[in-house]
Amino acid sequence: MNQPTYPAKYLRNNEVADEIATLSAQLQASDYKLLVLIREFDEGGGWAQQGAKTCAHWLSWRIGLDGGAAREKIRVARALKDLPRISESMSTGEISYSKVRAVTRVATPENERQLLKIALGGTAGQVERIVRAWRKVDLQLEKEQAKYHHDHATLSTYVDDDGMTVIRGKLPPEVGAIFVKALEAACEELYRDDTSRTAAQRRAEALGLIARSALQAGLDPGSGADRYQVVVHVDQEVLADPEQPGQSALEGGLCGSAETSRRLACDASIVEMSHDPTGAVLDVGRRSRTIPVAIRRALDARDPKCVWPGCTSKFVHGHHITFWANGGETKLSNLCNLCPHHHHLVHDGDYGVERLESGDLRFLHPGGWEIPNVPPPVASPKPLEEIPLEGWEGKPKWGDTRVNLRDLIEAMWMPPNGEKHPYS
Repeated sequence: MNQPTYPAKYLRNNEVADEIATLSAQLQASDYKLLVLIREFDEGGGWAQQGAKTCAHWLSWRIGLDGGAAREKIRVARALKDLPRISESMSTGEISYSKVRAVTRVATPENERQLLKIALGGTAGQVERIVRAWRKVDLQLEKEQAKYHHDHATLSTYVDDDGMTVIRGKLPPEVGAIFVKALEAACEELYRDDTSRTAAQRRAEALGLIARSALQAGLDPGSGADRYQVVVHVDQEVLADPEQPGQSALEGGLCGSAETSRRLACDASIVEMSHDPTGAVLDVGRRSRTIPVAIRRALDARDPKCVWPGCTSKFVHGHHITFWANGGETKLSNLCNLCPHHHHLVHDGDYGVERLESGDLRFLHPGGWEIPNVPPPVASPKPLEEIPLEGWEGKPKWGDTRVNLRDLIEAMWMPPNGEKHPYS
């Protein structure tokens, strides 16, 4: 029997189809390699060298990812660390990033094997629907515990023997979720490039920002705003030169570093006081702003967000590039807006910011090298590695089979601790 003769266009279409499938599998394997590198970079803190607040901020600055997409990449990269089966399948091009992104929302080492079967069997759309159904089952169990959570919520505070305030409590899931989100947002604003601070210590600092933000938002409008202001007593000599002897302390006698006082004084209310040799106040001057209101409006119009490369925070402080106590003028050319994190880096972390004659800003790492506003271009990318893939690796194993979500979840969902299945 003679073999059929296919038109050249038909044969070329088959070649293109094979190339698409093979390249797609290679891209999926490369996506896994990218996630592994992102996780290594995140855990190693390489993003902090640029002064970035988080790895997501660095990804946004360096490769132009949207903030949400960057955070999702990091979430998936972290999740894969504890999911070896799913990791292996992605590294060989069997499952795509879209599927992995979906299953890692609910995957644990205990249910990884079941979810991998789903990821291998279905299309990306099917996997998304199954994961949503899976989450609903888990949520149903949580609802059964809602009354217990509500009845056992508690929060207490007391001052310990060392003078520190101790906070202890248990919150219902919905309240806890709001609190955790607020804590994450505050940590993102205040995260410091300081390896001596643990995650718990950073969360403690973030809690202070949450409290201040609540008061500034008018949580207790019946009380005067001044009641909640933090007062710093600092000598003029210390402001001009942190090496000079003199006072730098928070109201109440708590010590504060000279550099902290200089940072706070960049954009604060100033009241000059004169004292006699015993420390008694002789005269109190009028209160004035370091940055007058009119200049502050112009500064905010010019710098609506933090000017640090890659930073998009709109919660900012005015910063004197040449500090005013050292003769720096309070004018637009000597001012810029920095978020609390980068303001801290400049004053306490040995990072630098300079205004060039052109009017542009120049940012310096403590090591002396410049941090560019725009990341340098990368060299022309090398061709994808010749990964020995055939293009069939990512094909859904279920084919055209219809999926009954109820039956599938009922068959594969593993109730914790032998609990009764919610659908049974």
